[in-house]
Amino acid sequence: MTVIQAESRSTARSAPSSHASLIVQGRDGNGIVAAVASVLAAHGANIVSLDQYSDNPQGGAFFQRTVFSRDDLQAVLPAIDAELATRLAEFDLDYTLRDMSVPKRVAILASKSDHCLLDLLWRHRRGELPLTISMVISNHPDTAEEVRGFGIPFFHTPCSGPDKSTAEAQNLRLLKGNVDFVVLARYMQILSGDFIRDLAVPVINIHHSFLPAFIGAGPYAKAKERGVKLVGATAHYVTEDLDEGPIIEQDVVRVTHAHTASDLTRRGADVERAVLSRAVQWHSEDRVIRRGNHTIVFA
Repeated sequence: MTVIQAESRSTARSAPSSHASLIVQGRDGNGIVAAVASVLAAHGANIVSLDQYSDNPQGGAFFQRTVFSRDDLQAVLPAIDAELATRLAEFDLDYTLRDMSVPKRVAILASKSDHCLLDLLWRHRRGELPLTISMVISNHPDTAEEVRGFGIPFFHTPCSGPDKSTAEAQNLRLLKGNVDFVVLARYMQILSGDFIRDLAVPVINIHHSFLPAFIGAGPYAKAKERGVKLVGATAHYVTEDLDEGPIIEQDVVRVTHAHTASDLTRRGADVERAVLSRAVQWHSEDRVIRRGNHTIVFA
């Protein structure tokens, strides 16, 4: 494993220091929204935005995302947390409360293909993504100089052959305790179940929408042979079941018989960049709630 360090010149876009996010989920029932609002009002907080969804108002699943503001938020947040714990326990609801001025830390894993990686780095440098990029890890050294130009630490962890245990152990040493989630920006390695469990943070992946119809190498060439009329991409959370995790975002673009396999690859790469950046932004802003193998996205 080699590391290339650079002085960081990137800045994360974060919410104002007075903003916090509150995610509530569980069984629906009367009075949940009022209970949350009363707790926040009692502590002088102002609700900036509120989104909610119930799959069945008669005792179905309930989801709510609230962003609120309050001067001296950091000082009062423990008291708000304690009262929410008491009030929401009456409804048997789970919740998470986060100071949004502290950006989530992310690591990006990539291979030789650089379009998704560089797009995320560029958006981050422009302040479009509310996160801190802690590092980039790649099983190839090809993008080291470009990543260094963004002021992000680059780690090269070679990974070849069927035994991935050494590389995964090295990556775990880099990641554990240092990141809040991981993004696979066309990282062409399958993560083992042990790695996913030991990492214990969300992992977001991007892949072309052809799966599982066009699996393996050369998916766009295979799609061209089949005469597809749409190409697209899917961003999803990684689970031990390959490419079957909860979907965050998807998009497509139309193609015709006149497009070559190279045209499909280029158009597909455009969609992959856009879909992955949206998924990363929404996760960073606590807009995605996982429930089983699907998601609720307050985009």
